[in-house]
Amino acid sequence: MLELHVWGPAFFLPSIDPQCLATIAYFVQAVPKEAWVLVASSDPSLSPTNELPALKNGETWVSRFRNIVDYLWQYSNGEWGLDRSLDGLEKADKAAFSAFIEAKGQPLLDLSFYVSSQNYYGKISPAYGTILQWPNQWIIPPKLRNAAKARTEHLGLSSLDLQAIEEQRSREHSAAVAAGKIPKNLIQRPQDTVSSLLGKTPQQNKFKLDALTAEFFEPLQELLGHKTYFLSDKCPSTLDCLALGYLSLSYIPDLPYPWLRESLQTKAPRLVLYVEGMRRKCFGLVGVSDSFSPSPNTSLLPWRPPEGVTISRIGSTLVNTLADATPILRDIRMNNRLQEVAKSSDSGLSPQEKRAISSFAEARKLDTYISVATAITIVGAFFGYMFHEGLIVAKSDVDKERGGEAEVALNIEDII
Repeated sequence: MLELHVWGPAFFLPSIDPQCLATIAYFVQAVPKEAWVLVASSDPSLSPTNELPALKNGETWVSRFRNIVDYLWQYSNGEWGLDRSLDGLEKADKAAFSAFIEAKGQPLLDLSFYVSSQNYYGKISPAYGTILQWPNQWIIPPKLRNAAKARTEHLGLSSLDLQAIEEQRSREHSAAVAAGKIPKNLIQRPQDTVSSLLGKTPQQNKFKLDALTAEFFEPLQELLGHKTYFLSDKCPSTLDCLALGYLSLSYIPDLPYPWLRESLQTKAPRLVLYVEGMRRKCFGLVGVSDSFSPSPNTSLLPWRPPEGVTISRIGSTLVNTLADATPILRDIRMNNRLQEVAKSSDSGLSPQEKRAISSFAEARKLDTYISVATAITIVGAFFGYMFHEGLIVAKSDVDKERGGEAEVALNIEDII
């Protein structure tokens, strides 16, 4: 029995992650229902690569949508492949637009879900709170948000993060008060909303968002045309699964600041109809409670409840979090993960890429060890110098001095 581990449900979808949704859609359309189970573990540490979605087959783990699709093709000798009937041109389109969806769709979801503080604190963080177990509810969402902000920093849309802006204003205000530039009792202005903030700029951010959404939605709508699926009218392909994962999270979530949803409705209305139809076919309506109970036979998805939290898993999570927060340990763990990816047979990397990653990891590991040795040498030299100068006195020396003082006092008493 194949086990597909994913991030849990949100917004009446079976997962809050686009890659997980794409993988679920592929399984629904390609793999017999009795051959697999869907587990909303919402715990990437279960997978050796620390990623979800992850497919478990006995002792074998495979992560990421593309690798899972390739594994299913090999495992079933091509029987569970959606792309069997594609010709050469259609396969080229599939490869090109799959890369396009991941490259253009992920930054938009990052901006909408994580960078926008209204959406993150209003909907996304609470959604993770319902599917994560303690202590991951407090650890994973901020980590995902920081990663998303780092991925989208080059887009110049950090103003969507109102909390960061308010914190910066607060720091500047405190500095100005400390410098005596403004009175302490000055009343601060009310907190901005995203709409008012964007309205105060020369439409720069709005133009950027419009350009980003147009670059993503319009080519996809042109490819879809009036067909049932992206590449044909007959049957879906892996491209349809991947597109459903990203487009459904762009359209279906009801967020406080729904700029992504409104852009999809305005710029690509045919994609909206496509998402609604594919959602009914692949997912139906999914609640969070569905993932924590065995699925009835009438359900589209073969849910199996995730395992309960254990003391050992809690301890492992806390230790890993502490290690990731410690610079040297974080570097060592990162190097180990890179080497695991390079050695993995299901990484999807070419031999040249594996050698390059392995060499890079070895070089980083050597640099880390050199840094540790240098730090230890410096600390040792520092304490050696203090000991030599008498700034640090050994305990035995102190005891001898105290003993000598006591002996002198005793001799004086004898003389008297």
